Formats: sequence, structure tokens, C-alpha cells
Amino acid sequence: MIKEEALLYAEQYTAQEEAQHSKGDGRSSIHYPALFLFLGDKVTPAIGPVLERCERKWDNAAGVLALHAAAHGGNGLSSGKGHSGKGQDAGNDYARAGGIGEGGRGYAGVSGNGQGGRDHPSVGGKGEDGRAYAGDSSKERVMTMALPDTAGRDPRTVRQDVYREFHEDSSYLSGMNRTLRRLGNSIADYGRLYSSFDVIHLSIITRVDDPLNVLLPEVALLARAVLGQSFKSVQTDLYVLINEREQGDNFGYSSSVGLAFLRELDGMQLPGYTFNAPLLVTEEGLSIPVTHGPSALFDLVYLLSDKNERGMMSAGGMEDNYEIIAHISLLKNRVRPSADQAAGHGGYNNMTFKSGIRGSTGREGYASAGFSAVRRPSKPIALAVLYHAFHYLATELRGGGSSWSLRERQALLGLTPEALRERAAGFLPEEAGIAEMTGLMSHGRPSFSELKPLTLREAEELLFGGGGEAYFRSNFADVSAARAAALDPAREWAAVLAAQEQSAAPVTFYQLAEWTAEQGEAGGSVLNALRQHMGGLRSAIASAEEELERLYSETVDRQPFQRVPLLDKRTVRNFIHYLFESIYSRKYEILRLRLELSLAARYDAALEQLHTESKAKVQTMDALEEELRSLALASTLRSSEAVDQNIMEYYRTVTAEVMQDIQTRRGPGIFASDRFMGSISELLRQGGAAVVRRLIDVCRRELLTAEPFALPFEEELLRRANVAAAYENREIVSKEELFKRLYLSLEDGASINVRLFEYTQEHRHEEKYFFGDSTSEFLRYALTADETTRIYRLGVVHEQRRSGVEKLNLMGGFHLEDLLYYRNGKVYYETYVQNGYRLHGVDEEQLPVLR
Repeated sequence: MIKEEALLYAEQYTAQEEAQHSKGDGRSSIHYPALFLFLGDKVTPAIGPVLERCERKWDNAAGVLALHAAAHGGNGLSSGKGHSGKGQDAGNDYARAGGIGEGGRGYAGVSGNGQGGRDHPSVGGKGEDGRAYAGDSSKERVMTMALPDTAGRDPRTVRQDVYREFHEDSSYLSGMNRTLRRLGNSIADYGRLYSSFDVIHLSIITRVDDPLNVLLPEVALLARAVLGQSFKSVQTDLYVLINEREQGDNFGYSSSVGLAFLRELDGMQLPGYTFNAPLLVTEEGLSIPVTHGPSALFDLVYLLSDKNERGMMSAGGMEDNYEIIAHISLLKNRVRPSADQAAGHGGYNNMTFKSGIRGSTGREGYASAGFSAVRRPSKPIALAVLYHAFHYLATELRGGGSSWSLRERQALLGLTPEALRERAAGFLPEEAGIAEMTGLMSHGRPSFSELKPLTLREAEELLFGGGGEAYFRSNFADVSAARAAALDPAREWAAVLAAQEQSAAPVTFYQLAEWTAEQGEAGGSVLNALRQHMGGLRSAIASAEEELERLYSETVDRQPFQRVPLLDKRTVRNFIHYLFESIYSRKYEILRLRLELSLAARYDAALEQLHTESKAKVQTMDALEEELRSLALASTLRSSEAVDQNIMEYYRTVTAEVMQDIQTRRGPGIFASDRFMGSISELLRQGGAAVVRRLIDVCRRELLTAEPFALPFEEELLRRANVAAAYENREIVSKEELFKRLYLSLEDGASINVRLFEYTQEHRHEEKYFFGDSTSEFLRYALTADETTRIYRLGVVHEQRRSGVEKLNLMGGFHLEDLLYYRNGKVYYETYVQNGYRLHGVDEEQLPVLR
């Protein structure tokens, strides 16, 4: 529970920082409309993240639409054939895939009405195929086109079967045509967001091993043909995702399916590639041919794996590739302001890049990319601040009342010997009431001569029987016991301790746990002192009882009271006064001692309970502190990059300085006020999570909004890099050294996300682009860092930014046979084909030879 709340807080802070509403960060805009077409079931997890990244990067991303061409029964999607659709499940798939846009906008599914199945694809709202996706609550963001189902098919022929069913069942093309036409109308609704409607950028994204990409030419050319009726030009790029991490036990089959697709793709990218098929379908069912070529089908093809060119699995996995798709799309389609700060820094030119990767042979080359970012590490910062704020408060609570003497501690709790004696005396009736006992009726009229030889106990018995004892019990012992019964130490202490908790040097459960321990620090345990006092009371009671017994056993004639000769009655009366004064005064004192001991025993039990409660709170705080520390350390230790170091050390100092400043300005007890933490002791009664929730609110509202948390990322990096230097006598990191580390870190992190086999440098065309504030000191350094030895094109996409810098490395010019994935998969492909697997929709003779 606590972990989830802390991580949610850190993620919300990260999202807030990325939005950059408060830091003046600007976002780019795209020039022409953009459409993402996701082909296949396996690409579903990419939909939400790609759209979310576009929303984060593009100011006019609200008009970006997506189209998902998928099996009408796959991934929990409803076929819509004659039954209620399952659009909500599909929407949840997108949400789980990360489809939550900036500002909390999601891509939620809505149910279809089950009418007509794939013949009537929906365009948002209530769709006939049961799969519509709504975003921004009213604007449709993700639409679907139904393709043949792959589930349950024979893996030996699934690609061939899908291909045949698509071409034999005209309803697929009819539905796709309707969806694409409606899609064109939806794009037109967002016309005001774009500078021009002459061109549309169509980005097709598929997984290399998805059987449905056997229909890639049909899907791509139909989309281009329909969009071409609304736009003068349709620029089409293909992104092929290779997920090597997930192949697992099916690596042989997965590799053969992937290679089958790559073989088909190689044919699509040949300069002489042609295609002719009746793809356009009118509402009356009339077919119109779509013709392509001779030319390569796609403007550019990007191959993106979760394994980089060094053969290492990317730390970000497929997430890095989703960033790449969004950044390439922006790079190729960005509005360049008239006063572009990055002018002269080599902006991207698509023709130049295509020419560069074609090489001298004229053969179309393939491209890949790598992405890295250095951003202010908001999530680790949020968790570090939460931990350090907790530690700061806990330290304050631990030290508040530690300087109190034992006497002061006893006085606070009303447990000094004087206070206990006074408390016990206050419960007793006035001692003067003993004199009233002389009025008790005696039994008979014994003469003094009868009393004289008796002991005092015998004389009292002769005079009053048990009347004296009964009277004392009724009028003193019972009354005091009734009064003492109302004593409630915990209630008495509650108000006192609550007031103390908000004082400048608060007494908290930390001190109470120590004060009430059986073995506190030397001479400091209130419980031990109370028990010592109780031992003294027991001794005093024993002595008083012995003295009373001794007196009771003495004879009457030896007692010092006035005898009146010849007046026997007067002498007896004087004896009675003496009896009550000497005997019952002692009994009164014994009663007071016993009452004090009884009260002390009540306080003893209350102290034990207070210790149990206080110790439990201390243990809860210790456990919370350790849990928050572990969370903070886990988030900061995930990266070994130098630019991500010292987060815990630096923000310990920053957090302490901010909290000390708050105390200086508002008073030392401010954190115990209702605006901040209030009573941590009371929060702990509700559970540890209540403390963390309250502290999260304080961090979010009072700490993370403070000035030290608004530094530009370069300044924050420099301060963080040097925070430990003074303590460890380390050499101060200069700004130039930090920039060098940052530069190398970005370059290393942007390693190309594809593994090539013996790919020589002469075929390699590279372009590298920074996304950030071109006027910043770091980017000025980066643009000149290797100026004299640079063999690649370098550019800057200027964005008003204080929170970080990103780098996109583009590389191209290789061919499919250069891919290690291709070479490794070839042997599986050939083996599966030889064993009867039908891995293509068209005859093998129509495909290019395996290289």
C-alpha cells in the first residue's frame, strides 16, 4: 500500500514535470497531418505509448489519429459478428499498453451493437464491429479495421490462410474502405491544427513476426489510395519492430515467420516493385483497381529491435523504439518557426537522408535509429525528497525532549513523589473527620478500671465492637476508593502530551518510549523511578502497620492521656479521644499510603501501556523510514550513468535546507501544524500509510515547489555532481568535464537499435540530432565537441526547454542480409519451408531470392 502510494506520487510528479507547465518548456508542432497505422495483433502494446509520446512532444498532437488493422478476434477484441462487441476490453488493452495521454486523456473502448460484424467498421462512438476507441471523451483517437482472425489457425499455414481469406471475402475490403473514408473526414475536422493539408504523413508500424503483415501491401496501398483522394501527397514510412526478447520457446517458428516477412519486404522495396489489385470498393460493391510502381513501396523503412548494435538488450526495451517513432515523425514533419533558434545547425532533410542511405549501388537501403535522453530524474528526485523529508521529521521527533531531566519528565506526567502524595491526599476526606468518631455509641458503660488492664485493641472491641473500623471504612476508605476510581492517566496525559507535541522542543512518542522503558538511559526511566517510589511506599506501609500493631498491643494504663480522679466517665471519654487520635490517625496515614500505592500501580500500568503504544509507533516509523529509503535507493541505483549519480546525497542537503527555511520563516513548530503534518502520533493511530499520504501532500505542495527544485537541468547536474566533493576530498567536477560526460552518455545511450553482421563503415550513413534548447551551454558545447573529426550530419531541433536534452541517432544504408536477425533466421526459415510450412500468401516465385 505504502509502496504503491509512494510510486504513484513519484509518477505523478514526473508527469507534472514532463508537462513543464511551470518551467517554460515549449513543445514543437507538426506541419502536416499525421496518421499512425498499426498492423497486426502483436503491435497492440505500442499504440498507447506512441500516441502518448506524440502528445508529450507535439503541441498539436490532439489531431493525430491512429488506425489499428487487427484480427477481429485477437487481443480480446470482439469480432462483432452477430453478438455484442467487446470494445471496452479492447479499450482496456490500449489503456494497459500505456495509452494515457497528457492531462489524463485515455483511449477508452466503447461497446459496439454487434450489427454486421466486420462489414461495418466503426469510426469511434458506437461501432458495428464492436471496437471503437474514444479519447478526449468526445474525439475519436484510435479506429480499427478488421482483418482475418489468426487465433486457432494451423501455424504451418496461418500466413497463407489469412492472405487467402482476405482476398476471397470481399467484406474485409468493404469495411476497410468505409473506415478509411471516415478516417479522412475525421482528419479534416482537425484542419485548424496544421499549417498545410497538402501532405499527410502515414506511418505504418508492425511486428516482424506478426502473421497479419502478410497483408502489408494491400493495407498500405489501400490507405494511401483513399488518403490520396484528400491529400496531394501521402508520404509513407514503415517501422518494423523486432522483439528478440520475447521469442522464448518459439524462437524457431517466430524467426521463420519474421524472415518470411522480411523476404516479402525486400521485394516491396525493389525499384521495380509493382502492384495492381481491385482494392477500392464503392458503397454499391463496385471494385476499382489500385496500381503502384514500378518503385519502392515505402519512402523509408526503419528496422527497430530491442537489441542494439552492440548486441545488448536495450535497457528501455521497446519503450525506446516508441520514443524513436515519435521523434522521427516529428523530425520529418516539424514546423520550423520563422525565428528558429537552431537555424544553421543542420536541420533534417528527407531527400538528403534517402540519398545518403542509397549509396553508390542505387539499391534502396534500410534505416534504423537509437534514442537517449538526459532529463532531470524527476521520479528518483521525488522519492529521495520523500525519504529525506521523512528522515528530517523523524530526527526532529527523536531529539525533541531528550534533554529533559528525570525530575522534569516526572513533573510533566504528574509522577513526582510530591505530586503522587498530593494526588492521594486529594482523594481522602479531611483527616479532621476522625474527631467525629468520638460521637460513636459505645457498647455498655465500661468503667476505666475495666479498661485499664486491656490492650488498646481489646479496649476498642469492648467499647465499640467493630463499629470504629466500620465507620472508618465507610467514611474514609470507601469514599477515597470511589474518588480514585475515576482516575484515567491516559486521558490526563493526552491533553498535556498533545500540547507538548507542538512545542519548540516537542515531547513525542520517541521520548515517551524511552522514558517508559524498564531500562531507559541511566537514571532517565520514569517507570523505574515510579517503581522505586512504589517500593518506598510498601516499606512505609509495612513500618506504619508494625507501629500500629505495636500500639494496639500496649495496655490502656500505659497510654499518655489525662486521667480525672473521681470522674471515671470523664477519664473514659478522654481515653476514647486518645484512642481515635492515636490509632485512627495512624490508620488514616496508612490509608493515604495505600491509596498512593494504588494510584502508583494504576500509573505503572498506564506507563506500560504508553510504552507499548509509543514503542509500536517508533517501530512503525522505523519501518516506514526503511521502506521509503529502499524505494528511493532502488530508483536511484537503477542507472550507472555518471549524470544520474548523487541524487540521494544532493537532495538530502536540498531537502534539509528547504525544511529549515520553512521553520525559520514560520516557526520551529510549523511541521506539527494542521497545514503541514499535524499530529504524527494521531496519524500513526490510523496506520503508517496515513503518515506517508500526509507527507506526500507536504512534499508536493511545500517542498517540490521550492526554488531549489526549479533549476535548469545543467545547473542541477553540476551541483549534484559536486555535492560529495567537499566530504570526500574529491576533485571538483568542472562544467566542461560534466558536459563531456553528458555528451558521451547521450551518444552511448543512442546506440542504434539493430544488430548488424560485419557491416563496414563505408556503407554507413549517419545523422544525429539533439532535441533541446540550442542556446543552452551544453548544446553549444555539443555542437563543437567533435567538429573537426565529425563524419556524420549533426543537427539541433530547438525546443524551449530547461528540463533536459534528447538525442536521436539515425543510421542507414544497410540491407536485410546485413541483419544478424536475418542471417540467424534464414536457417530456420529454410528448414520450416522444407518441412511443409506455407509462410507466404503469394507464390514463392514472385518473391526475391534469399540473399
